[in-house]
Amino acid sequence: MSTINSTGNLLAASAANTAKSATNAAKTEAEAMAADFEAIFVRQMLSTMRTASLGDGLFDGQGTEQFRDMQDSMLAKNMADKGVFGIAELLTRHVNNNETEKNNV
Repeated sequence: MSTINSTGNLLAASAANTAKSATNAAKTEAEAMAADFEAIFVRQMLSTMRTASLGDGLFDGQGTEQFRDMQDSMLAKNMADKGVFGIAELLTRHVNNNETEKNNV
């Protein structure tokens, strides 16, 4: 469906819709990138916290360590998806501000 802007220019309206679609795609890409970064950051933080433990548990072994790493990865991904730390939101805002500044220049 085509829209015509107030001056009746179909081409300008189409170009405006294309620009909005590109902006929305860039925003979605920035949000996905920021959420992935937050998940990596949280996973690294959890991993560092695990290495700072005070001792070994009774049932600790290589298998337990692998499952704990997988658990930490899933926990980090879930926390990033929910925006617990807000890192993704800050990164998205920063990237979108930079895109806006580039487009205005």
